[in-house]
Amino acid sequence: MSSAARKEMPIDLSLWTAFVGTVILMQVPPGPDSMLVMARGIGHGRGVALFTVLGMTLGAGLVQLPLIAFGLSSLVHASPVAFNLLRWAGAAYIMWLGFRLLLSASATIPTGDIKALRPLAAAREGMIANLSNPWPLMFMVAFLPQFVDPHRGSVTLQLVLLGATQKITGVLVLGACALASGAVGAWVMRHPRARLWQQRLAGCLIIGLGVRMVIGGSTSR
Repeated sequence: MSSAARKEMPIDLSLWTAFVGTVILMQVPPGPDSMLVMARGIGHGRGVALFTVLGMTLGAGLVQLPLIAFGLSSLVHASPVAFNLLRWAGAAYIMWLGFRLLLSASATIPTGDIKALRPLAAAREGMIANLSNPWPLMFMVAFLPQFVDPHRGSVTLQLVLLGATQKITGVLVLGACALASGAVGAWVMRHPRARLWQQRLAGCLIIGLGVRMVIGGSTSR
């Protein structure tokens, strides 16, 4: 690909590839979304679990992405210095997430009544669960600017592409949880120590990622 063609691309391909790998790493550790998906799969079957995934990723993204893209792009135009400070704060927040995983107890799969649940109702509940949790929005505000280059073109377009990529990888990661929620979910419930060590390993990797962001200033440079 020619240098002129690369300049026309809103996001550098190598940077986007690094973003995909990083965001998958951040999505793998057990959390409220994956635990809800696992519970849906165990209690209602894979189909309901998959609709829950679509609600908490694509459905919630329809609300979150415009807010983040236009909000952060306005910040870039108003104060580039504030945007860079946001990047540093975001790296610190990512490190805090890693320490939180490292020190926390193993996540538990929520239990609830096993009443019949229609697929569209599952999607709606998944969307509401994601939107009512402040952490996904805070994470996106902290994480996406790390991969934005204001000199490369429209910041809004870059944020939309990165956010859409994150939601699509969320479909893949949580979708895998949904498909495996039967046998694997039952095994996870019987082996909480395995889940705990997965959290600790992921926490160490995420802390290392945050340190790299702080030392490097920004992964987009």
